[in-house]
Amino acid sequence: MNDWLGRTAPDLDTIETMARATVADLPPHFAGPAGAILLRIADFPPEDILDDMDVGDPFELTGLYDGIPMTEKSVMDVVDRPDTIWLFRRPILDEWAERGDVTLGQLVAHVMIHELAHHFGWSDDEIAEIDRWWE
Repeated sequence: MNDWLGRTAPDLDTIETMARATVADLPPHFAGPAGAILLRIADFPPEDILDDMDVGDPFELTGLYDGIPMTEKSVMDVVDRPDTIWLFRRPILDEWAERGDVTLGQLVAHVMIHELAHHFGWSDDEIAEIDRWWE
């Protein structure tokens, strides 16, 4: 039995380490480009993001891709900010506790893959090749 009495909740650095491990485990042709995306970990989405997305409950958003998908990029684009993936620790921990059927590492990987899919423009079949979430 695990000693839960001696444990603390995973911090932002722990979530980031899990997310970076997910990127490192991608097929090589995706790992390099995925490593160039800025990764931001926060407890909750910033208010401006919640307002822009018209999200009332910050626990509803576990992750977010902020950028121009590769399938829509043009050399003519004026880049005003780097492609960024946000992961939100508290909503992730809340979903993990509610689910009770996956490890925290599996859930962080799933959220990270979902956000990477927005960046790369992956189809459901391509996501399924990388993220075996539904097996």
